[in-house]
Amino acid sequence: MSTVTAQAPPEGADVRQAEFDAKITADQRIEPRDWMPDGYRRTLVRQVSQHAHSEIIGMQPEGDWIASAPSLRRKAILLAKVQDEAGHGLYLYAAAETLGVDRADLTDRLIEGRQKYSSIFNYPSLSFADVGVIGWLVDGAAICNQVPLCRSSFGPYARAMVRICKEESFHQRQGYELLMRMMEGTDAQRAMVQDAVDRWWWPSLMMFGPPDADSPNTQQSMAWRIKRDTNDDLRQKFVDMTVPQAERLGVTLPDPELVWNDQRGHYDFGEPDWVEFKQVISGSGPKNAERIARRRAAHEKGAWVREAATAYASKHAQEATV
Repeated sequence: MSTVTAQAPPEGADVRQAEFDAKITADQRIEPRDWMPDGYRRTLVRQVSQHAHSEIIGMQPEGDWIASAPSLRRKAILLAKVQDEAGHGLYLYAAAETLGVDRADLTDRLIEGRQKYSSIFNYPSLSFADVGVIGWLVDGAAICNQVPLCRSSFGPYARAMVRICKEESFHQRQGYELLMRMMEGTDAQRAMVQDAVDRWWWPSLMMFGPPDADSPNTQQSMAWRIKRDTNDDLRQKFVDMTVPQAERLGVTLPDPELVWNDQRGHYDFGEPDWVEFKQVISGSGPKNAERIARRRAAHEKGAWVREAATAYASKHAQEATV
């Protein structure tokens, strides 16, 4: 009579990998104390830190207009928005720190050019209409990209995104409201809005990243459920959402290939200039050097605050042990 010998269960890393895979398959959250593959951790550190950098650098294009906003109301709105973006960066740096990285090191990586941020913030804001278009198009693209991240498999990232997306949605409506008021104004104001739309439309489409065929990280990020949608799917969703808004606003989107496709049930649209995208990402955009120089200067000027805070915390920690 033959006997069946039971196989021993996998041990060590194999067990942990199986548990991790089961959580991903069951759509459960991975938390900082949970075991995770090194690749998963590295991917999250890269994505969350670059997202945080983008929020901080993203304060600059609109921050340029705080001093010259056309009214006290517009100044207050702009101040509040820039402050929100700073908060978003802090939420995301905190989420990154749960992965075992140091916030100061992430800042060093940014200002030394070892980490990137969103390409969109390397374009200039040339008129106050840009403030509205950034709110409408740039924050609108951010909403399309970030709402699915509220369901990211990594808990701290997903929870940070819930509040960020609520505030980004408000920013998008603020931008659109500003443009509506300008489009009700003079011919010169309407021309300013159209000019800003012409300049920001294609960079906004590039915000979703390269085409799926050229994106080395998309498929793995989706398998780990860090991301929920591909770059191309998100770009299509943004176009479909934005075209009716542009029609209501009374502006023309600068794409001669933009047309509704009955068979697909979506808008067809032209291809962004991916050569330009790669140049901007690699540091050759119109404002790359200025954005990083400003961030570096702010970091250096704030050294005394960090030193004072560290000394204060150290003093009180010593007093607590006495």
